[in-house]
Formats: sequence, C-alpha cells, structure tokens
Amino acid sequence: MRALRVLLVIAVILGGLFVAADRIAVNIAEDKAADKIRVSQGLSGSPDVSIKGFPFLTQVASRSLDEVDADLGGIEASADGQRLRLTELTAQFRDVKLTSDYSSIESAASATGTARISYADLTKAAGGGVRVGYAGKKNGTGQVKISPNIGGLPLLDSLEVTGSVSIVGGDTVRLRADRLPALCQSIPSCEERVRKRTDHDWKLSRLPGNLKLSKIESTPDGVSISATGTDVKVTG
Repeated sequence: MRALRVLLVIAVILGGLFVAADRIAVNIAEDKAADKIRVSQGLSGSPDVSIKGFPFLTQVASRSLDEVDADLGGIEASADGQRLRLTELTAQFRDVKLTSDYSSIESAASATGTARISYADLTKAAGGGVRVGYAGKKNGTGQVKISPNIGGLPLLDSLEVTGSVSIVGGDTVRLRADRLPALCQSIPSCEERVRKRTDHDWKLSRLPGNLKLSKIESTPDGVSISATGTDVKVTG
C-alpha cells in the first residue's frame, strides 16, 4: 500500500510538471506567433494570440494545431486618399498545419473572422463633410443614412439619402446611395456631384490569412462584417 501511494504521488508530480511544461511551451508559441502576425500584417502593436487544445506539445509533435485564435485589434483600407478603419478584428483558424521546422503556421483547413466599422469611422472615411448613420431596416435589411455636404447647391443643404453598405469581390467594402431625391433630377450635374460624396469603395488588401469578406450588416451600433476561408495560407 505504501508503494502504491508513492507511485501515485510520483504520477501526480510528473503530471503537474508535464502540464506546467505544456503551458510554458504554448505561451512561448503564442508570443512568437503574435510577433510574426504583427510584422506580416503591418500592425502597430502585437495581437493577442490563443492556441486552443490540450496538450499543446502532442499537437506540435504532429505538426497540427486544433485551433488558433487571433485578436488583431484593427486594420485600415484606403481609397482616393481616404482611410477606412475596421476595429474589433478577430480571426479563428482551425486544423492548423505548422511548417516543417515548427517555426510558424503554414496553413489552416478553415478560418472565420469578424470585424466592425463604427459610423464615426465610416463618416471620417467618406470625407468632405459627409455624415453616415444608421437608418433602420427595410425588408429586414439594415440601411444607412447618408448626409452629404453639397457645396454650391443651397437647395440640397439638408439633403439626406438612404444607402447601403455591401461587399464586392470578397475584399471591398462599398457605400452607395440607393436613390436620390426627385429634386436632383431638375438640377444640372446634381446626381454626379451627390454621388461623388455618397458613393465610395474601400479595398481591404491585407485581411489575415487572405480571408474573404462574406457578410456585412448595418446595425444600430455600427457595421458588422464576417469573413471566411478554406485551405487558407496563414502568415505568421
């Protein structure tokens, strides 16, 4: 009985040491991955990286991780000198393969991501005194209210139009006025001048893991974005 108790104590100690070593190893790997993602994505600060699954060391031995989550904070896209900021950007990579030297992530079988655009950031990106806000839902779809500042057209000083935010080509956020007021039809070059303020495209060329934008929705709190990918190459 005494020998059995000794064996149990030794097993507990060894198990504790294994768990401690495993957690130390995963923390080092997370810090290293965060630094590589920071460099590859051109981020000002290191993202928060979390490697899921236990034990980590046996995953490394098979060069395959169950899941890697990254909180990148935010990124920016630019068009015509205007910058659009995406915040709360997160990405989740599943069935992740490591490089042959175990130094970094090579690819993931699937990935998902989410981000948000505030109406304040959308307003700033539109530029030229344009204001963008939430306009409620129409036929179950969220819409935005666009208030452009049209210089030299006093009749349109208080113009407000309903618009939408959509995805084009899996990498571009598009802002468009859906329909202009009938008054604009009687003013020469009115539509061209209004749409120059209301219609914009911002291309996101540095989404993590080359994810593709898949869904966008206007909500009272901002514009929410989802992204997906399969067999994605992961930098970092």
